[in-house]
Amino acid sequence: MTRANLDTKLDGLVGARTAKPLAKAFDVHTVGELLAHIPRRYSRRGELTPLAGLPVGEQITVVAQVLDVRERTMQRRRGSLLEARITDGTGTLSLTFFNQGWRARDLLPGKRGIFAGKVSEYRGQLQLQHPEYELFENRDEAPGAETLDEAAAKAWSETPVPIYPATAQMPSWTVQRAIELVLDALEPVDDPIPDQIRAAEGIMPLARALELVHRPQTDADWRGARQSLLFREAFELQLALLDRRRRAASEPSTPRKIESIPLERFDAALPFELTGDQRRAGATIAAELAQPHPMHRLLQGEVGSGKTLVALRAMLQVAGSGGQSAMLAPTEVLAAQHFRSVVEALGPDLAADLNPVLLTGRMPAAERKRALLAIASGMAQIAVGTHALIAEAVTFFDLGLIVVDEQHRFGVEQREALRRKGTQPHVLAMTATPIPRTVALTAFGDLEVTTIRELPPGRQGIETFAVPEIEMPNRAARVWARAAEEIQRGRQVYVVCPAIAPGEREAGADEEDLGPDEADAAARPLANVEETVAELRGRPEFASATIAGLHGGMPGAEKDEIMTKFAAGEIQILVATTVIEVGVNVPNASTMIVRDADRFGISQLHQLRGRVGRGEHAGLCLLMTTAEQGSVARERIDAIAATSDGFALAEVDLELRREGDILGTAQSGGRSTLKLLRVAEHGELIAHAREVAGALLDRDPDLAESPALARLIAADEERGHLENLAKS
Repeated sequence: MTRANLDTKLDGLVGARTAKPLAKAFDVHTVGELLAHIPRRYSRRGELTPLAGLPVGEQITVVAQVLDVRERTMQRRRGSLLEARITDGTGTLSLTFFNQGWRARDLLPGKRGIFAGKVSEYRGQLQLQHPEYELFENRDEAPGAETLDEAAAKAWSETPVPIYPATAQMPSWTVQRAIELVLDALEPVDDPIPDQIRAAEGIMPLARALELVHRPQTDADWRGARQSLLFREAFELQLALLDRRRRAASEPSTPRKIESIPLERFDAALPFELTGDQRRAGATIAAELAQPHPMHRLLQGEVGSGKTLVALRAMLQVAGSGGQSAMLAPTEVLAAQHFRSVVEALGPDLAADLNPVLLTGRMPAAERKRALLAIASGMAQIAVGTHALIAEAVTFFDLGLIVVDEQHRFGVEQREALRRKGTQPHVLAMTATPIPRTVALTAFGDLEVTTIRELPPGRQGIETFAVPEIEMPNRAARVWARAAEEIQRGRQVYVVCPAIAPGEREAGADEEDLGPDEADAAARPLANVEETVAELRGRPEFASATIAGLHGGMPGAEKDEIMTKFAAGEIQILVATTVIEVGVNVPNASTMIVRDADRFGISQLHQLRGRVGRGEHAGLCLLMTTAEQGSVARERIDAIAATSDGFALAEVDLELRREGDILGTAQSGGRSTLKLLRVAEHGELIAHAREVAGALLDRDPDLAESPALARLIAADEERGHLENLAKS
């Protein structure tokens, strides 16, 4: 028999006909990757799967018993239809096969097996058309249970049957067969976790855990194996994050002294006092910038807590040492807003000295050339821009600090490309999305985290109300009258829609936030910018108001012009997509109306309402929805209406998403980077694993005594495993 290790390619073991579908379906190419494809649940040959409530349109795998089979000639087309009914003892599910009468010899009443296919509905009856199936007697090459003695029959019927994540082309039992082939060929496995830690934590050796999670004889087998693999995943992840933080801290970098003339001038001209949280965050960052090693810090804070001011003070400290700072924003609208804010905050004298420039991809050629020259010569000590800052043509004279706003919107490759434009520059990442502690430990565990909770004095509160359009049509009608009242008082209104034009899908809504109960809602027409602008212009209460639309598909110059006019008060109602979600600052805007609010996630809704109440007027946020009471979508909206505490909402968000989708799916449709670990469920385990990993690195910083662990971390680094977490 061919022998294999965890790095062995699969095609030589399971054959190309199995290896290729595995690679396509699950991005699985090696023995180790296949063995990390853990069963999602376990069934028994004697235990049937409940058939009630199966989701129409989804691929399912069930354990059931054949109830009856009948074959008939089709009336409207040539051939025959074989229909078998399977049951869980109470409900039934139909299996239909066209011109495959021979299956009646397999599907005998009373036989049990695993059935897989896509659920559809026909005349009120759930069915699977041409499903895959595997009957237990055939699969195990064992006689029917009735021919065994009582003890053997009981053991046969109660042995756990693993049910794997599967697709139509790669059903669960095909995955299981491939895994059994691999386990039979597997050579002794080098366990990367030291014996001392395994003994202290009570976890199985790796080889035994892999065997028992895939081929358990009892429930205790797979439960113990899963728990061991859970700890391993948490420990290895936290070890990699801590190791990266340790290595980053040892790199040489240019110190940027705290004594900075630009910073002193800026602070002296501030017309207000910094909050306590801003002072503490600023002191921490200032001390790290003065070190001969690069800072890697995440600054998180509530909407409107003044993170940008803290970042600007850091940029001024770097400017005092002759260095440059680059501020990277995810959109042109936000980059332009940041640039205007920086120039305004600096005042004419400091702005003239530091010469901040804006660089985006859609700037006129002459402006772009001037900005590039100012950055390359060092004349511009602050550069604000989008992805355009990362372009190969952009060179810095002395890049000392990178500020990444809404850093989770950038891939690691983009951040790294900007970092390479300096000599180990300091990095300050910012996010206005409050992060639960377990998420911070898992996604950003290689960064030091500073939190700003305190809001600047004078910030007005924001009242938030759910507006259920179906249950309370009168309240829905009142929304536009309320907006007209605000405009009559001289204030301005945002209206946010999830789509740009009729027939389009969401423009920036967080699809991963949407639960399974929202499939029907996703099919109905969405409120969109184009139709909403036309509707509002036709309403008599807005006859004298200037109304404009804004979305990400517009040319950059047009978007910037509209935002400038809105900020200047020339536009009273701005109808937009989530392009205004972060960073946009219009103090006179007092009201935020979100149409189809159920199409957005908690963090987006919290960000959106943070656009109002930024000046002397209290904010009002109205969340219009047709989501039913009791649905996950409605729970999100009710949670937003109940509290303005972003950190409390982050915990609610984590709880509602349950399966760790807040973290587990990489950008651009990538697959989960976590296997068993779920931050919503395993917070204590993650924190404990971090302590164990930290203690090991304290004893053995270079992992010289654990070479297998060192190799594992290096392989994870090469595959970009940690970056996928932070991009989620």
